[in-house]
Amino acid sequence: MSVRPTSMPSDANARVLSAFLDYLKVEKGLAPLTVSAYATDLCQFADFLVDRKLILIRVRRKDVRDFIQQLFSNAVDGRSVGRKLSALRHLYRHLLIDGKIEHDPTLNIDSPKQWKVLPKALARDEMEKTLEAPQPASDSKLAQAIALRDRAMLEVFYAGALRVSEIVNAKLEDLKLDAGYMLVRGKGDKERVVPLGKSAQQVLSEYLELARATLAARKTLPYLFLARGAHRLTRQRVWQMVKAASLGSGRRASPHMLRHSCASHMVENGADLRTVQTILGHSDISTTQVYTHLALDRLKTVYQKHHPRAKAKP
Repeated sequence: MSVRPTSMPSDANARVLSAFLDYLKVEKGLAPLTVSAYATDLCQFADFLVDRKLILIRVRRKDVRDFIQQLFSNAVDGRSVGRKLSALRHLYRHLLIDGKIEHDPTLNIDSPKQWKVLPKALARDEMEKTLEAPQPASDSKLAQAIALRDRAMLEVFYAGALRVSEIVNAKLEDLKLDAGYMLVRGKGDKERVVPLGKSAQQVLSEYLELARATLAARKTLPYLFLARGAHRLTRQRVWQMVKAASLGSGRRASPHMLRHSCASHMVENGADLRTVQTILGHSDISTTQVYTHLALDRLKTVYQKHHPRAKAKP
C-alpha cells in the first residue's frame, strides 16, 4: 500500500509511511479499513510537519505535543485526538524496534483526557501584521481618527491581555500613561493593574493627541475609546474591527485570541505563570495553568542550553 502525504517536499516521509502501512497490512494482518484509518491520521501528522521542515524520523516530543495542541485548538474531539496519538505511538514503536530512530517522541505524552485545551492564539508574525493593519478608509480627519483608535485598541489588547468588555468600559481616568500602566476593571468589578509596553504607550499617546477629540465631537465623555459621533463603542464593533484587522495575517481573530496571544507569547519568552495570572486577572492559578505546557517547553529549552550536564558526553 503506497501512501504519499500531500505537500511533502521529499519522498522521505512517504517511504516511512508506506513501509509502516505495509507492515500493518501484511505482518499484523489488519483489515483494509483499519489500515486506511492509520494512513489518514499519519498523513495528517506528516502534513503538519511540512511547515516545520521536518521528516518523521527526526520528530521530537515537542512536535507531537504541538500537533495534539493544534488538533484541540481546531476543536477536534478528544476521542479523535486519542486515536491519532495511538497511531503515532504504533508508528514510533515500530520505528524504534526497527532501528530507524533512537528515541520514541510519543513517550510520556499525556492522554487527551488529561489535556487542558490551550486557547487559540496568533503567531508572533501574525500578531505583528494584525497590529499594523488598521488604515484610514479615506483622507478625512474622521477616517484617520478611527484608524488610529483601532490601532490603539489592538495594542492595548495585546499589551495587557484585556477582555473585550474591559476595552469598551475602559475610562480615560484609568489610563496612567506617564507611569506606563492602566487600571482595568475585570469580572466581578475586580481591579487590576496592567502594564503597557512602549509600543502601546506610543500609539495611545498619538490617539489621545490626534484622534480622540475628533471622535468626541466636543462632548465630555469618560470612556477611553469612542465610536464616531461621540458614542460609546459596542462589543460587536470591536469584534468586527479585530476580525478585519487580522484578515491580512490569514487568520480570523477574535478579541479573546488577542488576549491569549499576549499570555502565550509571554510564557514562551519565559514569564512565570503567577505573573501571567496577575495580568490576565485570573482569580485562580488553575485557570492560568492551561499555559503550563508552554512554560515546561520553555523550561526544558533553557535547561538544555545552560545546564552543564544536560547533554550527553561525546
